[in-house]
Amino acid sequence: MKNIKSSKQRNLWFERFMAIAATVNLSLVLFDLSYVPWRDFYLRKLPQITKIYDQIKGIESHRDTKSYLETVDALEEQVRQTGLQSSQVNSRLIQISRLSSEMIDSNPFAGANKSGTLEKIKQRMRSHIRKESAKQSFATFWSQPYLSQNGWLEEINFFNKSIRPLIASNYYRQIGENGDFVDKFWIIDLPFVILFGVELLGRTFLLRRQHPGFSWLEAILWRWYDLFLLIPFWRGLRIIPVLIRLDQARLLNLHPVRKQINQGIVANFAEELTEIVVVRVINQVQGSIQRGELTSWLSQQENLRPYIDINNVNEVEAIAGLLVKTIVYRVLPDIQPAIVAILRHNIETVFHQVPVYRNLQNLPGVGHAQTQLSEQLATQITTNVYKTLVSAVEDPVGAKLTSQLVQSFSDALGSEIKEKHVLSEIQSLLFDFLEEIKLNYVQRLSQEDIDQIIEQTRQLRTQVSVPAVVDKGATLPKIREGRERRGAREQGR
Repeated sequence: MKNIKSSKQRNLWFERFMAIAATVNLSLVLFDLSYVPWRDFYLRKLPQITKIYDQIKGIESHRDTKSYLETVDALEEQVRQTGLQSSQVNSRLIQISRLSSEMIDSNPFAGANKSGTLEKIKQRMRSHIRKESAKQSFATFWSQPYLSQNGWLEEINFFNKSIRPLIASNYYRQIGENGDFVDKFWIIDLPFVILFGVELLGRTFLLRRQHPGFSWLEAILWRWYDLFLLIPFWRGLRIIPVLIRLDQARLLNLHPVRKQINQGIVANFAEELTEIVVVRVINQVQGSIQRGELTSWLSQQENLRPYIDINNVNEVEAIAGLLVKTIVYRVLPDIQPAIVAILRHNIETVFHQVPVYRNLQNLPGVGHAQTQLSEQLATQITTNVYKTLVSAVEDPVGAKLTSQLVQSFSDALGSEIKEKHVLSEIQSLLFDFLEEIKLNYVQRLSQEDIDQIIEQTRQLRTQVSVPAVVDKGATLPKIREGRERRGAREQGR
């Protein structure tokens, strides 16, 4: 027992280790998928990461925008050395103004799908200079009169804060020989793929040992979801095996999620399935009627499949006999007083309807005698009828005559139904009746509130799973009695 427990504990720790490894791999995959769209965010908040991960994605600074910012840096250095009004600074300003116009015309942001960033740069500069043309705004901004009038420090701070980050976010991404962007994420992903591949092979080998009838393909497909951890594309689908592994390792409880998913699937397909099943059954019955199988059944043709009897007992006759005995020996004695009361009431009503009897009512003692007579008659009639029924049930000759009467009635009814015009009319009426069921009731089934039905089912399961508060004194004897019966059955076996 201890060995089994320790083995299960080791398996649980192994499952948890592999689940955590899969989670780490999924986190890296999600980061890789988000890196290019969110590179601006990483560049602002985590610039150290971009310096490392740009190499993985084949990203490098764009030559044009990089040259533009380097020229601005040279301008700032020149201003610190010679002052804003020097000829060297003026030459730098003319150069930056020309680069600004070329940047607007050539749009170096298009290669990185960041043309929106260029539009944002142009809009900010137009709003700052208050001109309609972006080129004119840049030409005005990078001029000695404007910078002298509005203050060099204030204007260069505006550029470094509002314009420089947008220009710096532009990049060039290398393209490989296959025509796709360079992506070296496989170097990071490869150790995980090897780990999960070795694990899958090991699990497949163990499955084949436990189930010798399995082929290699069947053993691999036993854990089909692990294949998503091995394929180098559609890496986002790795969330499926990760969630399953976390649930199996008891690190995450996905039962409520599975329950909700199942409910959604049932709610989506229940209506269609209800219609399909009910209509299919009705169509099969209608087809049987059209093919004349009802006539064949009534005619007892030899080509019908013989009826299979598993216990040599006519269940219909047995059930009918049991019901008759139950009614005669148990039901009728209980309701006999009610029957007597009804008969007495009817007898008194008949007496009152006779004119002679109404005249005798005026004589003393007649009314009381009538009441006694009515009660005696009702009791005598009920008793005689009950004795007759008991005799019919217990008398074998009476039972045989009753059975013959039922058989004669069935034969006569069957022969009359077999008449061509009667059978044809019955088939036509049955076919039309089934068609009306499809049109009227199947539509109602499809319009039924499936969510309400599912909620009712959940409530039933909850009621079954939560034991009701019962009287222990009344319950314990029943439990003991059930145990004794089970013990007797086990001894009998």
